[in-house]
Amino acid sequence: MAIVEQPGAERRSLEEVHGSVGVAQTNPLKRLFAFLGPAYLVSVGYMDPGNWATDLEGGARFGYALIWVLLMSNLMAVLLQTLAARLGVVTGHDLAQACRAEYSRPVNAVLWLLAEIAIAATDLAEVLGTIIALKLLFGMPLLWGCLVTAFDTFLLLWLQKWGMRRMEAVILALVATIGACFLIEICMARPDAGAVLTGMVPSLPPGALFVAIGILGATVMPHNLYLHSALVQSRRIGKDLRSKAAACRYNLIDSAIALNAAFFVNAAILVLSAAVFHRNGVAVASIEQAHELLPSFLGRGAPILFGIALLCAGQSSTLTGTLAGQIVMEGYLHLRIAPWLRRLITRLVALVPAVLVIYFAGDSSTQHLLVLSQVILSLQLSFAVIPLIHFTSNRRNMGSLATPRWAQGLAWLTAAIIVALNGKLVFDKAAEWVALAADSGRTVGPFPLAWIVGAGLYGLIGAVTLLLAWVTLKPWLRPAPPWLPAPSVKLDWRDLLRPRPLETIGVALEHNQSDTEILNRALSLARPGETRLILMHVVDTPMTRVYGADTADRETGADERYLAEVVHTLAEMGYDARPVLLHGPDRAGQLVGQLKRSPVDLLVVGSHGHGLVRDLLYGQTVDKVRHGLDIPMLIARPERIPPIDPARTALPAPHPGESALIPGEPL
Repeated sequence: MAIVEQPGAERRSLEEVHGSVGVAQTNPLKRLFAFLGPAYLVSVGYMDPGNWATDLEGGARFGYALIWVLLMSNLMAVLLQTLAARLGVVTGHDLAQACRAEYSRPVNAVLWLLAEIAIAATDLAEVLGTIIALKLLFGMPLLWGCLVTAFDTFLLLWLQKWGMRRMEAVILALVATIGACFLIEICMARPDAGAVLTGMVPSLPPGALFVAIGILGATVMPHNLYLHSALVQSRRIGKDLRSKAAACRYNLIDSAIALNAAFFVNAAILVLSAAVFHRNGVAVASIEQAHELLPSFLGRGAPILFGIALLCAGQSSTLTGTLAGQIVMEGYLHLRIAPWLRRLITRLVALVPAVLVIYFAGDSSTQHLLVLSQVILSLQLSFAVIPLIHFTSNRRNMGSLATPRWAQGLAWLTAAIIVALNGKLVFDKAAEWVALAADSGRTVGPFPLAWIVGAGLYGLIGAVTLLLAWVTLKPWLRPAPPWLPAPSVKLDWRDLLRPRPLETIGVALEHNQSDTEILNRALSLARPGETRLILMHVVDTPMTRVYGADTADRETGADERYLAEVVHTLAEMGYDARPVLLHGPDRAGQLVGQLKRSPVDLLVVGSHGHGLVRDLLYGQTVDKVRHGLDIPMLIARPERIPPIDPARTALPAPHPGESALIPGEPL
């Protein structure tokens, strides 16, 4: 056997939806519509609850003066998201896969860990936004809200079964709801249009630098870059240069439209805060406080709209966070786990600190948690932006579609601003925490707590800075070879394809009319006189749970006669068949145990199809058997047939001379 590994090759990103959306329309408008969508899923990350906290504070404290910061952040976001989309379209790699191909295993391990921490921090902001919205709308205590958010993630995962286009439509509806709520509230607030336009001009009032950095840190999020580079691959485009160039143009339009919608939402939050709170000299320090004060200025309807928009923001961001987590794990580790498990792990990582802090520090602590989540995102952002610029500027992988020089200059200027401002935010926060530790006057052994906190924080910052320097310099100093597209394995088919007959086929029967389809599948592969069919059925009655194979109740007798008749019929057709009756409540466990004792070449089983209700009612025998054995399986999906009439289960006794059934005997 000849297997040739291709170093640097990757599996397809988001394989279940890869190339699932056709774009072959000849009409330009229809073609553009086919490409619209990925950026809308990305845009929800630019209007999540973490943005609300910074936008509300900026508007309440400095009026309209920081709108230009939102505009600058939006322009940066359009540039970076466009680069992420180009990376996915041209190379077929998402950002995580590209990092895996470019950097060493130890570096990738740290980059993966940082990305996971950033996604957990993003999810923390989404959790906080949702539980705050539930409290504002329904008066639900925050801890009860945490319980609700632990389960709403499964409802959102259900949306993925609808397909990419429908999922994009749901997200678009949520984004439109957010925009409509704020549009109504802005009309109610009647902001000063002249002051809004003046806010587009760069200026920095005294004390506004920290808030401006927070707005930037909350706007450009690292998980969106991973997400966008994968989502664009859901479009089925050609492999030629012309098709890729056209896809890049359409994705630029998609990004510009969607991210400008996100800019409108963020600007609307800031403008609303300025028009309501700054105008009346009211300082707002949290989302809850803003909600409480709105009725005083805009009437009873305003807080309801505010709460609905916040709930939509938290829920829409949850789904995109799940996809980003899947992309990061598969790209960096080549590890795939069930989406529900992946989502549950991420949600628990976000819920645990939220529950602990709310329980011990009270409801007022949510604002501090939101700020902490934004600091964590700031720390990780540079590790996504700088590799992205490197990869999209590299002609070895991008060819003639590499980022032009002028755009590279803008991208590196953007990266420098992000690194500088986010670095200052992190250092300022570290200094603040050290000062709090010093003010507490506590000691740990002979050392003041402030020393330990400072050593830990600044040591971590130093290590992260060294890693960032290496991530920046490595592609220039030691560039990786060109990346190879999927598939990752090339096979020598002439050497590998050697047909072999099946000597034994195991057939798991269910004693109902679906057995006809299961048996027909098995017979299509069996050769009369050459292949032995092992017919297995598991008896599960209250008596079998006590007596096992010694059970002699009515149902066991009916099952014995049923198998005997099937064996007799197959013998008349020229097939060698043997029955095996198993006993016990665990059908999958009985089948696995029997087949481990006496393996077969192929196992044919029936499946009722996946579904939450069906799985709860009937169990997941197929999955348990598949994971418990290394035997190839053929899964037959019978049509929905009415169950057998119980009166017909009294089948004829075995014909004289036939061997008796030996329950559970090795084959």
